[in-house]
Amino acid sequence: MILEKIFYPQKMAMFIGVLFLFLQACQPVDNSKEAKIEAKVDSLLNKMTVEEKVGQMTLFTSDLTTTGPTMRDDYKKLIKEGQVGAIFNAYGAEYTRELQTMAMENSRLGIPLLFGYDVVHGFRTIFPIPLGEAASWDPALARQSSQVAAREATATGLHWTFAPMVDIARDPRWGRIAEGSGEDTYLNSQFAAARVKGFQGDSLSDLQTLLACAKHFVAYGAAEGGRDYNTVNMSDRRLWEVYLPPFKAAIEAGVGTFMTAFNEYDGVPATGNQYLFNDILRDRWGFDGFVVTDYTSIPEMITHGFAKDDKQAAHKAIDANVDMDMQSGLYMDELPTLVAEGKVSEEQIDQAVGRILEMKYRLGLFEDPYRYIDEEKEEQELLSEQNRKMAREVARESIVLLKNQDSVLPLSKDIDDLAVIGPLADTKQELLGSWSAAGHWEDNVTVMQGIKEKVSEGTEIHFAKGTEISGTSDEGFGGAIRAARQSDVAVVVLGEEEEMSGEAASRATLDLPGNQQELLEAVHETGTPVVFVLMSGRPLAITWADQNVSSILETWFLGTEAGHAIADVLFGDDNPSGKLPVTFPRKVGQVPYYYDHKNTGRPMTDSKYTSKYIDVKNSALYPFGHGLSYTNFEYENLRLSADTMALDDELQVSVDLQNMGDRTGEEVAQLYIRDLYASITQPVKELRGFEKVKLEPNQSQTVSFTVNKEDLSFYDKELQKVVEPGKFKVFVGTNSENTLVDSVEVVE
Repeated sequence: MILEKIFYPQKMAMFIGVLFLFLQACQPVDNSKEAKIEAKVDSLLNKMTVEEKVGQMTLFTSDLTTTGPTMRDDYKKLIKEGQVGAIFNAYGAEYTRELQTMAMENSRLGIPLLFGYDVVHGFRTIFPIPLGEAASWDPALARQSSQVAAREATATGLHWTFAPMVDIARDPRWGRIAEGSGEDTYLNSQFAAARVKGFQGDSLSDLQTLLACAKHFVAYGAAEGGRDYNTVNMSDRRLWEVYLPPFKAAIEAGVGTFMTAFNEYDGVPATGNQYLFNDILRDRWGFDGFVVTDYTSIPEMITHGFAKDDKQAAHKAIDANVDMDMQSGLYMDELPTLVAEGKVSEEQIDQAVGRILEMKYRLGLFEDPYRYIDEEKEEQELLSEQNRKMAREVARESIVLLKNQDSVLPLSKDIDDLAVIGPLADTKQELLGSWSAAGHWEDNVTVMQGIKEKVSEGTEIHFAKGTEISGTSDEGFGGAIRAARQSDVAVVVLGEEEEMSGEAASRATLDLPGNQQELLEAVHETGTPVVFVLMSGRPLAITWADQNVSSILETWFLGTEAGHAIADVLFGDDNPSGKLPVTFPRKVGQVPYYYDHKNTGRPMTDSKYTSKYIDVKNSALYPFGHGLSYTNFEYENLRLSADTMALDDELQVSVDLQNMGDRTGEEVAQLYIRDLYASITQPVKELRGFEKVKLEPNQSQTVSFTVNKEDLSFYDKELQKVVEPGKFKVFVGTNSENTLVDSVEVVE
């Protein structure tokens, strides 16, 4: 008993200690990947000097290719000194290995480089320009093309793409309309999410995925006059209603990085705009990836008149939570001094560097800096047969049949004589479009090649170039006229040079360049039926062609497999199903022209005192969502599940769709909504859903949509999303103008 009394306290203490350890072991321990990465980042930050930290915030271009106005010849020296954390415009297994080795073997801490590039619509296998791909109205297809691009790009050592561009573009004069998904907020949001998921996959640690970048934040597509880099002037309301949603969709899809825009917003250049990056992106949306500037946009704030010198420009950018400086070198030059002077805290620097290092950890670069660099994989992946097959499929789906009078298309493969005319008919150089990454024009399939592979041995092809793309000489017209007169049909391939759209490629007119219009008219006058194949990076004003030419195909810039895809459609091996993601105006004076405009107090009528032009038809030449098929589809029996719905209810919208023709075809059924009266005026209609349906001849199918609270909501006076009771119109049809309509009352 005495011994028990002596040792009892010790036993109890031991028991309590063991119990405490047991309970500790039962508690959930945060061994998540995120916690481990955070610990590694913090540990590394503690070892870094301010100069090394700022080096991680610095992005320079290599001399492999040029995508901007400035270059540095000392970037390799700076890599070795640890003053550069990322390099862009550098790709290829051999080259990226060389640069990565410089960083790993020479810099003090051996922090791996991040390699970025503009992989916008393919890497070596080039897909249609994004505007063209959006004409497929198939986000799943865009996700697949982005996956192919990611596989090819990562095989060459790349980790990061400056894509997708999700800017809304409603002025076709703006060259960069080619890089986005057109004029509509909803359609852009769908494609933004799809491309992010395609690039990034399920995990950035997967060697076949690429870190994506949503750009350009924000409103860059609203440049006044459609002139690139120009001022943007809009209300906060329009920003939230139209231009921000695709960026929010990119965040919800998991995008890892954002890029600043060149324009100002509300008098403040985007790169130093705290409202955009602190209030909206970070605080309201909770974005925790890193932000990179566009090319030299920090010093450009001086030219804007927003910063007095380099030092102030760098200060304004870091205060706006902009983490990485592309190309200017101002962070490298100015931030250490700003920290030393106490004007910028080291905590600000650590926050920015932490975001960048976190992405490098997520990519697995600290585990193996060379893990993406694989010469054997590079050889196997680039321009593979599988990738070209996918490019051909996407290209076919991107073609829009604008007109097909008297069913001239599809052509017979047994046609006796076929004229192929135009400066774009047999050229490889102009097929890729802007931002064609590592694409080689030598790999391209021309329209002439595609046609030759389709027609029978008995078909005689009469070719004539006619003129140059921007030519003014009519010396070649005679040959084109003779070719047309000898033929049953003339395929005339006209349009823009690939460099006429994209960055720094705004146009004051939307006409066919040079004397191509005159060539088209001369061929038409022969009386031979004309199939007009249009290649462009934007909508063009082709009113004369619409009034006079039998058939018109908008083919954009389709990429590597352009010729095969166009021939597939010309000869009916593929039935076109593309729909316009952007309105085609009749005249350039109508722009900006977009379908989801608001009514005025005097909407257009035949009366004099209404909102209209007096010298042109006030309708679109081709409306948003327009696109024909080689078969005919009929919509009927639109029905709603109820005449009234409560705020939190869902409404089922159904329509019967039937293929009335003798060919299998695909139709994109489109759902639009209009709030007839609200505390804030609303557009005449807005896209809220679409579905691509494949039907056999005479087959019919019921197409259904679900309309919910989000579809009926808008931003109120406080810019909060609300739904107000009232009457709504519901439209379903083949494009934004040709629809069936019904209505529903929303009640409290």
